[in-house]
Amino acid sequence: MLPVDTIPENSIRKVRDCIFSVAYPTPFISRVLLVAVSKDVLEGILDLDVSVKETDDFLQLVSGGKVVLGSIPLAHRYGGHQFGSWAGQLGDGRAHLLGVYTNRYGERWELQLKGSGKTPYSRNGDGRAVLRSSVREFLCSEAMHYLGIPTSRAASLVVSNDDVWRDQFYNGSVKKERGAIVLRVAQSWFRIGSLEILAHSGELDLQRTLLDFVIREHFPSVNMNDSNRYLDFFSRVVLETANLIALWMSVGFAHGVCNTDNFSLLSITIDYGPFGFMESYDPNFVPNTSDDERRYKIGNQANVGMFNLNKLLQALKPVLDRRQKQLAFQILEGYSEHYYTRFTELFRAKLGLLGESEDDNYLIAFLLKLMEDTKADFTMAFRHLSEITQDQLKELRIPQEFWALQDLAKHKFFSDWITIYLLRLGRNRGDSDSTRRKRMTAVNPRYILRNWMAESAIQKAKMNDFSEIHLLQEVLQHPFQRQAAAEKAGYSLRPPSWAKDLKVSCSS
Repeated sequence: MLPVDTIPENSIRKVRDCIFSVAYPTPFISRVLLVAVSKDVLEGILDLDVSVKETDDFLQLVSGGKVVLGSIPLAHRYGGHQFGSWAGQLGDGRAHLLGVYTNRYGERWELQLKGSGKTPYSRNGDGRAVLRSSVREFLCSEAMHYLGIPTSRAASLVVSNDDVWRDQFYNGSVKKERGAIVLRVAQSWFRIGSLEILAHSGELDLQRTLLDFVIREHFPSVNMNDSNRYLDFFSRVVLETANLIALWMSVGFAHGVCNTDNFSLLSITIDYGPFGFMESYDPNFVPNTSDDERRYKIGNQANVGMFNLNKLLQALKPVLDRRQKQLAFQILEGYSEHYYTRFTELFRAKLGLLGESEDDNYLIAFLLKLMEDTKADFTMAFRHLSEITQDQLKELRIPQEFWALQDLAKHKFFSDWITIYLLRLGRNRGDSDSTRRKRMTAVNPRYILRNWMAESAIQKAKMNDFSEIHLLQEVLQHPFQRQAAAEKAGYSLRPPSWAKDLKVSCSS
């Protein structure tokens, strides 16, 4: 249905008049080790028994050693705005789409290797990914799924002994790292940049072809025979992008590189790079050390979503008539309201509030300001509010185990906020304290993938000790449940002192 590059050579070049280029994975030279698999992805999405991981055929597939008979691997052509500026042709520079699988539920999933070698879109890159970044992507995409946030999934992670050279912090210190590959799955890998490149190149017939394909495959509520189908599609993307970013904010997640080439048309979280979960509450939190202007700080993600949607609208303009352009602009203007409505809904739930009150926004903002002033831990402050009793709050009697609330209680206005909060909880009709706590612990995670946890697992993995990756896998599958192994590992305690000095980089 979608055209493929007529030039068969896998050479780095400017590509036109196609959506994909044929590109085969480049196998590693050294021996490959299977680090981890997601049992849920293998069995629940790909209809495989988890025992398949023991076979050589599986290892060959997920490491790029062999492709399935009849499969023609593809690299996707797209462009994008990076850090606010048009970057031209980008594309899958180190990823290979192996094929599409329709499972027993009738769901369509695209299988993609990341770190599997050069493609026509590799630019100056080597087509590889390193163990450090691959561990983070594998763990985080699965963690986000279990937090209830739309995301790509990770089926497997392999590591080699092939040398990959990286300047991790762009400071001239190039170091040798190990090459790794993640098998990622998503219902679509199309992103805003997929449409942008076609609009910028004037390939409007091809843009219509791609739009119709995406709508037909992934937006069943949009009538393909309606002349307003592109407008309806845009409306859905605006709404779901607002929802996605509000969900990110509800768990303190900062994507790190919110370029238009990293924003999915299906509004799922993709392309995990220098992401981070905020620890101490700080709206200026930036996980990416190379984001010098703090463009993608956590508190600016909603605004960046608006910027990216505006770029999508600009890409769609050539296929919209004058009336549709005006309506599309009105739809875009509604983005902020969609976002703040969803944000408020999510934070009401995090505070255990039932129904709506005109003072709820003030209550939420007041708490976040207390957190900011005291540098309280975002995740554990909400979790501890979920576990502490109303009687303990009323008496301002906070046990030591609720350390994040103890930090909050140092603020001179904490008692004022507690008074307002307890009054609001008192207006929850037919509620009880035990019911409130049960409701809140179901939406406020006890465990997230903190940067220091990932780093600890990475350091062990470099020595072929994958035990902490497996532990984190297990823990992050049940983020809302207290787990003995997680408590023993200190995953709900104050972060260790060395965690404050950790940095995350784009170089992956």
